[in-house]
Amino acid sequence: MRLVFMGTPEFSVPALDALVAAGHDVACVYTQPPRPAGRGKKDRPSPVQARAEALGLPVRHPVSLRRPAEVLADFAALKPDVAVVVAYGLILPQAILDVPAKGCLNIHASLLPRWRGAAPIHRAILAGDTETGVCIMQMEAGLDTGPVLLREATRIGCEETTAALHDRLSDMGARLITEALGRLDTLARNPQPDEGVSYADKIDKSEARIDWTRPAVEIDRQIRALSPFPGAWCEVKGERVKFLRSRLASGQGRPGEVIAGLTIACGDGAVEVLEAQRPGKRPMPTEDFLRGTILPEVLD
Repeated sequence: MRLVFMGTPEFSVPALDALVAAGHDVACVYTQPPRPAGRGKKDRPSPVQARAEALGLPVRHPVSLRRPAEVLADFAALKPDVAVVVAYGLILPQAILDVPAKGCLNIHASLLPRWRGAAPIHRAILAGDTETGVCIMQMEAGLDTGPVLLREATRIGCEETTAALHDRLSDMGARLITEALGRLDTLARNPQPDEGVSYADKIDKSEARIDWTRPAVEIDRQIRALSPFPGAWCEVKGERVKFLRSRLASGQGRPGEVIAGLTIACGDGAVEVLEAQRPGKRPMPTEDFLRGTILPEVLD
């Protein structure tokens, strides 16, 4: 099948690899333009662009798909059967959606209609969901509102971070999109129900500071959901230290009180931090972090 692939971050890369491995004709890859990154702030191509170029695929990175008119004309000239979209980062106007003969398919990392929008993995963990999954959706003009062709659920582990769940769902999406394309002419288009709709807003850095007066169950979710980015943090002797992995623990004390090791009392219950990161340093297991740190009695 002749495809246009549209994606940007690491989450999208396994799907691109799977489509190429399945023998599809990837006519072009669309991705976000290179962005300044690293200490030198030099333009760095997206993970999808880097992988597409390694595979010898043509790459385009328009700033917008709405204008100029040449962008639509160039897309239409590819004459794709299908466009596969996964975490692309640009809105597809109706004129683009109408080009592929068999439509545009989106890989979405939630069980729609729950967690439509930009950050479904983070929001599922933050909300304490015990289950999430991947949907292959036929795209339409609304935000993640189209009918679902394939859907697969998976449990969220009690200590699972966004990073770990991201990788599992990425691989699941790659498998499901190849299955969907193989059965595209026979798959039912199942409209999403009106009940159970929720929206996964982008994560804001203001959500990252830990408030130890909150219940331990909420702080544990915050730490796991915001790992690796932006990283839930608190101040330790004036340093902003990120906590990247955690689990619920027994114990009580004043909110922020260090009970033992890196087990910290919360408003209700306690959290054991399993991985921490000082500014400018690599993440490290708690035992390594504590070797060079004398903790105060209470964390800010």
